[in-house]
Amino acid sequence: MSVLGVLDRERTIAPQGFNRWLIPPAALSIHLAIGQAYAFSVFNEPLTRVIGIDHQAADDWKLTTLGWIFSIGIVTLGLSAALFGKWLEFVGPRKAMFVAACCFGGGFLVSAIGVYHHQIIIIYLGYGVLGGIGLGLGYISPVSTLIKWFPDRPGMATGMAIMGFGGGAMIGSSLGVALMDHFKSASSTGVFETFIVMGLGYFVFMLFGAATVRMPPRDWKPAGFTPQTQSQKLITTAQVEADEAIKTPQFYLLWLILFLNVTAGIGVLGQASVMIQEMFKGVTAAAAGGFVGLLSLFNMGGRFFWSSLSDKIGRKPTYFIFFLLGAALYSLIPTVGRIDNMILFVLGYAVIMSMYGGGFATIPAYLRDLFGTMQVGAIHGRLLTAWSAAGIAGPVLVNYIREYQIEHGVAKASAYNVTMYLMAGLLIVGAICNFLVKQVDARHHFGFSGEQQPSGNGAALDAAQAKVPGRPS
Repeated sequence: MSVLGVLDRERTIAPQGFNRWLIPPAALSIHLAIGQAYAFSVFNEPLTRVIGIDHQAADDWKLTTLGWIFSIGIVTLGLSAALFGKWLEFVGPRKAMFVAACCFGGGFLVSAIGVYHHQIIIIYLGYGVLGGIGLGLGYISPVSTLIKWFPDRPGMATGMAIMGFGGGAMIGSSLGVALMDHFKSASSTGVFETFIVMGLGYFVFMLFGAATVRMPPRDWKPAGFTPQTQSQKLITTAQVEADEAIKTPQFYLLWLILFLNVTAGIGVLGQASVMIQEMFKGVTAAAAGGFVGLLSLFNMGGRFFWSSLSDKIGRKPTYFIFFLLGAALYSLIPTVGRIDNMILFVLGYAVIMSMYGGGFATIPAYLRDLFGTMQVGAIHGRLLTAWSAAGIAGPVLVNYIREYQIEHGVAKASAYNVTMYLMAGLLIVGAICNFLVKQVDARHHFGFSGEQQPSGNGAALDAAQAKVPGRPS
């Protein structure tokens, strides 16, 4: 057996009696690392001074140029998750996590070369493309595994991992700033050295997850778990292949649900600091930074809270709360601004951001409910293209509508009103999509012949994976 044989799917099957609670730390090690993507903005300002060091020289990059690094990374995340989702189900989580570690850590190292030679295209290819592939694989591989280990509490399980993605932003932000302060000198802003250290550090940290992750044994289920008792919560006991899932209306309804929820949140999240300063007089940059930090905490906590709640009340009711309560809060924001009530503004946005994060954490369990566990990672990967699309649509809507309003004489404090009502409208559309979600028709079930099909990780999974291109039948 080769050295890399330890990454094979067969080597990741857990022995009987394995404690499934050892899997969440493995998942967290991946998501805490790749969550750094949300903190990449800490590098933007220093990257505008790579040549000038203490000032922006004529040949230094502009912020608009640097903004594309994050955008390319998020777009690549969705595309790579969609492209490699079935491969993940075929090779297992350990190999996928290892490749994710290589790509994400390698993205930093390639970007360091781009900084050293001052070539922005190398950074686009490094952090944006290579790192983005690591983001995509790293995002879906722990989630798919957790769903298989926690069929009784899939929302809580995926919430634990995806909560790490939010927490990783806070860790990555502080770490990046601290390292740049340590390495900066008269001849360097510290970004080049920081990228090298973070690339190597995140690679090693993610290897812990790859080394400790395990797949449940064939047909494993928790003691006392009976899937049939949960059918009233729109949870199937059948299985649907990824290629078949994209032929169902349920997949596209969930795509729209994720797209609309993320679009409404991500654009506002990116402008939160500027928004509170423009809507309320006397808010300092430091206070606005504290507001952004508070939103990050609610974004992170909401991922665990709402996804865990969805195990109790069901995924569909949870998304109704997201959309209807979110629409109401967005509609109230202009009024709150007019009456100059900053406390209500902060509380409203804290709840909105908790539901924004909760939408990310709850969608994998929603997919599992409708399509089963057999290829849920591949299906989740394809659905994440909605995140890629929302990552472009959200900021564009907020930024361009604000700019248009100001150019036509609207005061800055009121320039977000139209956007808030638009976001509320998008969430109402999301609620309609959620209402239309029904059980997947039996003709889409794996091996459908009019009889109940096998579920879980056993024969059905093995047979389905045999269809993966490149694997001998």
